[in-house]
Amino acid sequence: MRYVVLALIFLVGLAHAQTAPLLPETVIQSVERHYPALLAAEAEQRVAAGERLSAEGAFDTVIESRLRGRLAGFYSGDIASVEATKPLAPLGAEVYGGYRLSQGDFPIYEDEYFTNQGGEAKVGVLFSLLRNRTIDSRRAGILEAELGLSEAALDVLIARLEVQERAQIAYWQWVTAGRERQAYAGLLALAERRDVALRREVSSGARAAIFLTENAQNLTRRRDRVRRADLALALAANDLALYLRDENGEPIVPSPEQQPLNLDLPSPVSLAELASIVDGQPELRLLKIARQRLELKRDLARNDLLPNLDLKVEAGDDFGAIGPGGISRDDAEVIAGVTLKVPFGRRDARGRVRSANARLDALEQRQRLLSDRIAQEIRKLTVSIETAEELLKLATLEAQQAAELEEAERRRFRNGASDFFLVNIREQTAANARVRVAEAELALAAARISYLAATFDIERLTSGG
Repeated sequence: MRYVVLALIFLVGLAHAQTAPLLPETVIQSVERHYPALLAAEAEQRVAAGERLSAEGAFDTVIESRLRGRLAGFYSGDIASVEATKPLAPLGAEVYGGYRLSQGDFPIYEDEYFTNQGGEAKVGVLFSLLRNRTIDSRRAGILEAELGLSEAALDVLIARLEVQERAQIAYWQWVTAGRERQAYAGLLALAERRDVALRREVSSGARAAIFLTENAQNLTRRRDRVRRADLALALAANDLALYLRDENGEPIVPSPEQQPLNLDLPSPVSLAELASIVDGQPELRLLKIARQRLELKRDLARNDLLPNLDLKVEAGDDFGAIGPGGISRDDAEVIAGVTLKVPFGRRDARGRVRSANARLDALEQRQRLLSDRIAQEIRKLTVSIETAEELLKLATLEAQQAAELEEAERRRFRNGASDFFLVNIREQTAANARVRVAEAELALAAARISYLAATFDIERLTSGG
């Protein structure tokens, strides 16, 4: 018995979930959790984070071990060594340290292999004084990866803004289609009730049979309106299903029973300063990242124009008893050296500098055009919001006036002071006025949602406005 009760509770809960009013918060959460394009953008962000970590690997410490032994011959010298190298970012530096130990005899041309019996330790550092001083491929790789990570984060933000805008407008289109269907269904219900009353009156001889024919025509016309509204509602529900998904990510087509009875419009937006909106646009920030990429390539090309001037400082000391190499190995040593390498021609690097400069010029013009387009779009949305607010006020007033005229015409008809034709006109006008209110609410909701998306106010956009 207990299992039967639990099953009934589950079925009741499931039925309630399927018919509970669908609110915008549900669509918003569904998009954030399950929309494929958004999940793909978030995955790309994780890819960029992995590439950033990979770029840092250029500065990993490298340990190298060597073992060299003579298997045959007059000399018996063997040597083992280990060395650790660590690249550093400042001055393109590289520090290293190592230890080596030799035993046996070496020919005079391999004299440098000798160590004392305790081996030799050394440390050193290499500095780049011209080429690779301020930038090199390793540091550029990290900067490039950081730009990629910033770009991926902006791509996620842009995806969220675009998808939430489309999803919420699709939701309001579905709500509007439901309200239009409700208005025309109300008209049809009036005609059906009137048909019943007219049949009684015609049967009693109170009215002529032509009234039935006229009402039948109204019934046909209104049924046609309802069927068209049913189609529009079904299409809107199908569009909304792209954004409304279950826990498995499968689309859910909302039913007409899930239409909300009362729904507040998105909150009024504060019309922010245009300049600050334009400067913070994600699309412009993407272009700034593209500019930084080009500047990085130009810096690398300019770096390749420079000669190599490297400074190396190394200190070493042998330990233990003096080995076969003699006493010359016993004292500590500090050695400094400079290497200069000058490339000639350098046409490859010069060409890359020119190419980067030209691309930066082109990017500047694209950035200017995009700024102008964004400013134009924001101004257009501002006008759209103001106009939609006024049109909604007018549509609401018209609907109130049409409802009053409709009720007054019915009273006149009941008192014999009006005719069937005028009553039908008043009813149709009132229904059309209610539809215009729904359409005006859709226009205002869409304008406010688009403004939040255009001003990248993701917090308000994902809180339902």
